[in-house]
Amino acid sequence: MQERQKIILDVDTGIDDALAMTYAIRSPELAVLGITTCFGNVTVHEAARNSLLVLEQLDAEHIPVFLGANQPLFRPSLKAKAVSIHGEDGLGDTGLSEPLGSPASQSAASFIVEQARKYPHEVTVVAVGAMTNLALAIMQDPEAMYLLKRVVIMGGAVTVPGNVTPQAEANMYADPEAAEFLFRSGIPVTMVGLDVTLQTLLPRAEIAKWREQGTKLGQFLANITEFYINAYSQFYPGIRGCALHDPLAIGVVIDTTFVKTQPLHVQVDCEGLYSVGRTIADRRSKPDHSPNVDVCLEVDADRFLAHFLERVAR
Repeated sequence: MQERQKIILDVDTGIDDALAMTYAIRSPELAVLGITTCFGNVTVHEAARNSLLVLEQLDAEHIPVFLGANQPLFRPSLKAKAVSIHGEDGLGDTGLSEPLGSPASQSAASFIVEQARKYPHEVTVVAVGAMTNLALAIMQDPEAMYLLKRVVIMGGAVTVPGNVTPQAEANMYADPEAAEFLFRSGIPVTMVGLDVTLQTLLPRAEIAKWREQGTKLGQFLANITEFYINAYSQFYPGIRGCALHDPLAIGVVIDTTFVKTQPLHVQVDCEGLYSVGRTIADRRSKPDHSPNVDVCLEVDADRFLAHFLERVAR
């Protein structure tokens, strides 16, 4: 049997983060070493609380949770909590009680560095929020971070508009300097951006199937996802589902053939008046710089969706 891939899941736990955690933990190809949390959809403390709650729903309380950055590296926060998308509590205002567990005392950045040194060239960090914890880990121990197998991020938009401004995707906008720092680091990065995630539609009809399971987890997933789909319909009138942004980043780790990538040189705009957070890829035939990011530009959405649903329904 093939050895499971070791991953650290870096989250700002809202609803699609919760779906990504479920997908990862219920996939036998992956071994989740820990959950590191960041500001973004919610505050960093709310992200830790939500992560602990999701782990309880999954009966996976053995996976540790670590508090990370509570603000961007160098600037006041540009991005407010995503209440309209994820609810006031980040989990669709489903009214869950406080978790039984607590975050570990170690910081997120220190945990990432520790695991990179413990398992050289074996650990993939899947970052589905701001890149701040990764940037802090690189600053703490650059040599250790080069021992990562790779980093897979959900973020950016190269060929499509942004979703928080006309130019910027939300995770890049949350801390553009951190993302740019990561891209300049030389660490292998795969970018799973809006170019592909917006093509992965979870139909509303699937939510009824989760409810029919009659399980604690099925009810939880149905409740949070129904809130998410309702929010989506406000922004995309007529849509009959929601995009699986963060779960696709997990899918790319499990099976790289879900997507087609192109190595490109990508920079993050940190200075523009109207374009802060924009991910700019040099797509010219003779670019000025060597590629620094593998950018996902095509996705086999139907095959990915089927795989996601099969794992979540296990």
